[in-house]
Amino acid sequence: MDSSGRICIFGAGSVGCYLGGQPISAGASVRLIGRETQARQLQSHGLTLSNLRGGLKKVRAEQIDFVVDNPQAAADAALILVTVKSAATEHAGRSLAAALNAGSLVISFQNGLDNAASLQRLIPQCTVLAGMVPFNVLSRGEGAFHQGSEGRLMVQRDAALAPHLAQFAAAGLTLEPHDDMPAVQRGKLLLNLNNAINALCGVPLKTELSQRSYRRCLAAAQREGLRLFKAMQQPVAALTPVPAHWLPYLLELPDFCFKLAANRMLAIDPLARSSMWEDLEAGRISEADWLNGELVRLAARIGSQAPVNQRLLELIRAAERGGRRDWQGDELLAHLQRASSES
Repeated sequence: MDSSGRICIFGAGSVGCYLGGQPISAGASVRLIGRETQARQLQSHGLTLSNLRGGLKKVRAEQIDFVVDNPQAAADAALILVTVKSAATEHAGRSLAAALNAGSLVISFQNGLDNAASLQRLIPQCTVLAGMVPFNVLSRGEGAFHQGSEGRLMVQRDAALAPHLAQFAAAGLTLEPHDDMPAVQRGKLLLNLNNAINALCGVPLKTELSQRSYRRCLAAAQREGLRLFKAMQQPVAALTPVPAHWLPYLLELPDFCFKLAANRMLAIDPLARSSMWEDLEAGRISEADWLNGELVRLAARIGSQAPVNQRLLELIRAAERGGRRDWQGDELLAHLQRASSES
């Protein structure tokens, strides 16, 4: 492949393979860097990319440029997308620091609030932009990745992005520049608080969000986040058709009313699961410390508490050690309410 204009995906897991596979299918030069297990799958099966609207793209194995765990392979890329899990950010930054040239453009497409800043500190010779992936991607095995919900990629506005916007649009992945990415990341964090709930209940996202008891768990977690962001005078972007501070009220509506009012929130593939559920299935450490744990740390910073998110964090840590992942909605809600009342 010609390296001119090459995109490099550093951390080619579910999200990375999906984001990289789309431009490959449109003829772009893309290099994927990831684990040996992923390389073997793609060598055997190629890439299959699908979405909840019935879209389907296939990329043959011989079209895929996959390098196993070698950061130096990103050195000649025009754009590097970092899609590793939050726990791997430090390692990714140190690895890329030794590989990337001065002026390289990097986008952190990771969950949490501080990964882009962490990468910028570790690779100061590069321009690091914060990005946000709004949709869920599920690995179905054998090189198949499914986009199970909707939304547009968002990225911190920067003139250096200009050459890449058309490239992504041609691949069906609109990059939407945004002036206040911290507010966008806070809005995404509020939505990502559902990852832990979904991982703990063991049912698909659509099934979970169709039940008021589970939604009330999410509303309680979100209220803590909204309270903390307000106390710290930090704005939260609306990533749904309603303002962020309305979300808990919407979630608490009876099932029939919620279904009428929130059709777009339920535009989720029936098989979609949270990335945290997928992590637990694979025996990996989850991102709970960078989601629910982020709010626990923010609360401590201002001398407050976030008991609902603290308890969700504890339950996920227990699940990582083999603990329960079959919580019923009413049972989990009562457990979280008890934690809140005891604080």
